[in-house]
Amino acid sequence: MKKQFRVFAAMIMALSLILAACGNSGDSGNSESSGEGEGNGSGNASGGDKVKLEIFSWWTAGGEADALKALLKGFEEKYPNINAVNAAVAGGAGSNAKAVLATRMQGGDPPATFQVHGGAELFTWVDAGKMAPLDKLYEENGWNGVFPPKIVDMNSKNDHVWAVPLDIHRGNVIFYNKKVFEENGVQPPKTFEEFFAAAEKLKAKGVTPLALGDKNIWPATMLFENTLLGKLGAEKYAKLWTGELPFDDPAVKESANIFKKMLGYINENHASLAWQDAAQLVIDGKAAMTVMGDWAEGYFVAKGWKPKEDFGWIETPGTENAFMVINDSFGLPKGVENPDAVKKFLSYLGTKEAQVTFNKIKGSIPARTDVDKSKFNVYSQSTIEDFQAAKESSSLALSLAHGSAASPGFLTKVNNAVNVFVTQQNVDQFISKLKSASSLLKK
Repeated sequence: MKKQFRVFAAMIMALSLILAACGNSGDSGNSESSGEGEGNGSGNASGGDKVKLEIFSWWTAGGEADALKALLKGFEEKYPNINAVNAAVAGGAGSNAKAVLATRMQGGDPPATFQVHGGAELFTWVDAGKMAPLDKLYEENGWNGVFPPKIVDMNSKNDHVWAVPLDIHRGNVIFYNKKVFEENGVQPPKTFEEFFAAAEKLKAKGVTPLALGDKNIWPATMLFENTLLGKLGAEKYAKLWTGELPFDDPAVKESANIFKKMLGYINENHASLAWQDAAQLVIDGKAAMTVMGDWAEGYFVAKGWKPKEDFGWIETPGTENAFMVINDSFGLPKGVENPDAVKKFLSYLGTKEAQVTFNKIKGSIPARTDVDKSKFNVYSQSTIEDFQAAKESSSLALSLAHGSAASPGFLTKVNNAVNVFVTQQNVDQFISKLKSASSLLKK
């Protein structure tokens, strides 16, 4: 009798475990899920043959979060048998996500696909042998000739292409509060001299001239790279990252002095704010301007601001004919469980539909050159035109702050140097640190 009871009890326990497993098998629907513990980023979702793909990014704020949500919704409508899980990691403006990604990639647990900046940041994973080439995918989708050569180059290495570009951002933009400018009789500055004259006038009226949120140091690094581009021009700027132009060049030192002067007109609480907090200062009229990539435009629009009515924009001083390129792409990591499903997602990213859906909300422009620009607002239309002009004049510049111009190791040292400089503002020390870091550049 005791033996029969033990058998019966074992059967009951086994049944309860099965029921518990079934009860927890569905997708929670949490769009902020990190996806940890789901195994290689792409497995079969419970409740049928539906495949789950972990889409890894750091898009969690304002317009960028809305853009990602719309993108994933459009994909699932096209592929209802694939569940595209938003595995965005918040915090650190991408630094937290990149740290999590590095741990997972090195541990053999890659997400199905992940956001990466075209250029040096992507090539780090290519050089490590962690990515699969996408040449065939480009051929199957007819993308050769559709994406601009510069953008394809940012996603290609060793005669192979490794990622699909989703967007193009511009990094050399001053966004300004039109009402604040008008009330204080200030015009959008085209030169450094005009910038400092406007800043002095605004400061005298009790308005913070330039909003900066460098809680994560990259916005300050971005401000510095814009002074470099404005002082050097696109051609000489590019030579910094190849070692052809040394960091103790007089023009670089002059750029550092301009950067230092700019720091005299920023908000006192800059170190406790993120980029979107700085953008909010401009919306609130507490600051007049901010230097930011055009994801700030997506943030403004998400907050109800209208381009040309509530906010205006102009290239950062001295960069009128240049275009600082920031490109977000997605590739195929080696070792994912459902590579064919990932390829479907990547193929969708390259469609006109996806590029319009995403970029209209995020503030960026499509990587494709054959998208109808009338589908975009006045800001994005102007950016499309400026990109085309810069592309034809070879005035496209890669962003260091966003991982395209040079290796992550070099960027880390520059970020550290900028962090110290913002506090101490010692130009000679800053130049010395930059020159020391340049030993990490590939000649």
